[in-house]
Amino acid sequence: MCVVLVLFWVVAVFAPPAFAADVASKPADASAAVAPAAGPEIDLSGYVPSWAREEILGVSLWQFVAAFVLLLTGLAAKKVSDHVFAKVVTRLVRKTRFRIDDLAADAASRPFGYLLLLAGLGGAFGVLTLPTEPNVRGLVFGTLKVLLAADIMWFLFRLVDTAVEYLARLAERTESTLDDQLVPVIRKALKATIGVIFFVWIVQLLGYSVSSLIAGLGIGGLAVALALQDTLGNFFGSVFIFLDRPFCVGDWIKVGEVEGIVEQVGFRTTRVRTWPATLVSIPNKTVASATIDNWSRMPKRRVVQTVGVTYKTNADQMEDVVETIRQILMKDEGVDQEFIVVRFTEFGESSLNILVYYFTKAVTFADHLVTKERINLAIMRCLKKRGLSIAFPTRTVCLESSAGDVSVRERTRNAGDSQ
Repeated sequence: MCVVLVLFWVVAVFAPPAFAADVASKPADASAAVAPAAGPEIDLSGYVPSWAREEILGVSLWQFVAAFVLLLTGLAAKKVSDHVFAKVVTRLVRKTRFRIDDLAADAASRPFGYLLLLAGLGGAFGVLTLPTEPNVRGLVFGTLKVLLAADIMWFLFRLVDTAVEYLARLAERTESTLDDQLVPVIRKALKATIGVIFFVWIVQLLGYSVSSLIAGLGIGGLAVALALQDTLGNFFGSVFIFLDRPFCVGDWIKVGEVEGIVEQVGFRTTRVRTWPATLVSIPNKTVASATIDNWSRMPKRRVVQTVGVTYKTNADQMEDVVETIRQILMKDEGVDQEFIVVRFTEFGESSLNILVYYFTKAVTFADHLVTKERINLAIMRCLKKRGLSIAFPTRTVCLESSAGDVSVRERTRNAGDSQ
């Protein structure tokens, strides 16, 4: 019976006007609104006894009885449907290893029950003799069609929520946070699309011409697109960020002159918290076309520095210091052992320069500085233990007397201090 009611209701909604009992006469103007097509009439008078054809207030007895039975059947079918989904379908889908079928069954449970109820209402009104002036039948069935469209739209909305919930659980398994932000965007976009489609469908069900409406929407959409070029550019920029994922929320990036931590990626702008604690909003179209330096994607962090010792250091001492610094780096747990360079590279203006080149395993700035500080302190202790010191900028100035036999040396230290 439930299946019959649903099939009847589908026919009642999609039946062409030729099958309708009453169709109002209107001018053939495509842009003008016409009355909704009347619903189908169910005539069982030829199958009932004569006493059942007796009329009360213009309605036969069999029509009252049939309408009551159909309405009662719709109510009972809804109750049965709710019970079956709650006690049978839910238990069956829980036995599967997939979560998506549980969510889909929950999304379909309530809308399907109301669909059966609407089918019973449609059947009840189909057997009744409703006034034609005014077009009560057309008004009643037009309302029922709108309710049916709303019920189907409700089911699709619940299905979208189900799918988005499933996607959200998948997104939680990934390290990126951009897909977590993409999930609500998908929900809003799908619901907006479904809403627009069903709005046009409801307008058509009510008997109005949708061609002029669609044409108007096309022209209006073109005007809006021309007026909102920057907004659309930012929107497609956000799409690029979500799809390509050059960075995630919480990453340390540099876009042009802006450098900081990404706090939010929206439809229009990307918000970056800079090191001075200011919040900078960058248009997404700018982000999409700019060179993005993502510091958080570094697998390790580089350290390049020069250690300059005084010219009092002899070759043996220099060789010993270089090897000791190399051993310090190789034994430190915070240093990546894949690439380490410690070499006496050049004779500087005021020092003998040792190049120290290595990577820390820590990528975050604070942890990186901890490792770097530990290495620097070890190098200082190494030099002090060998009686060496780190050189500072010096300059020796030689002054000669006019006779050429007396010379005075002046050493200038630290850019201006003289002795």
